[in-house]
Amino acid sequence: MAAATSKSRRHVQQELFRRGGKRRGAGRKPSGARARARHDARPQFKPYHPLHVVMRVVPAVGSLRRRTMYKALRDASITAALRERFRIVHISLQRNHVHMLVEAEHKAALARGMQGFLISAARNINSALANAQRGRRCGKVFADRYHLEVITSPTQARHAISYVLSNWRHHKEDQRGLPSTWLVDPFSSAISFPDWQELQDQPWMWPIRDTYDPLLVRRPQSWLLREGWKLAGPISARAVPGTRS
Repeated sequence: MAAATSKSRRHVQQELFRRGGKRRGAGRKPSGARARARHDARPQFKPYHPLHVVMRVVPAVGSLRRRTMYKALRDASITAALRERFRIVHISLQRNHVHMLVEAEHKAALARGMQGFLISAARNINSALANAQRGRRCGKVFADRYHLEVITSPTQARHAISYVLSNWRHHKEDQRGLPSTWLVDPFSSAISFPDWQELQDQPWMWPIRDTYDPLLVRRPQSWLLREGWKLAGPISARAVPGTRS
């Protein structure tokens, strides 16, 4: 009788665990002004598909559009440039987020490349903040998982290039005290983009100042970022993303 009772209990326990599962509302809850990015599987992509990546920083970091933050992220882009199978092609720094257009050979290359960039950026940013505050800072830097969009068409590629490089106009940063001589965003890799519509007539119109160190990016290898986007029309440095150009 005792053996039968023990066997029955084991059966009941197994059934309880077998029927268990994810409960509605279980898990980590969203926090802060924005909910955390969902931990869904990353979308599938091919090596010839560029990727639009967006990363947000926590409020404690402050604005990324400062000289010290620019240098911290520039150094991180140099670290990322050492990888052969992951390439940052375009990048722009806004006050609380970073936009990048990247290329990766496969998911593993994307994961390793982004991990290396994020770790380097966080370390550099914490060091810059610690120096400014004359203390030690080792807190969190990035707020969520990065957002990822796969680019698959010339129209999408043109929109992404314009949106990333001219995002400062979208946020009206071009109206907030920068010298009027800047036609492109100095907190982006826009100075290195050779295909602005305005450059077709004046290829020497944006001399780089001696004190300015451009963000380090790689030349695109994907057809969409190299030539394909041109099928959807030229990109003007004066256009405001989100409006008709």
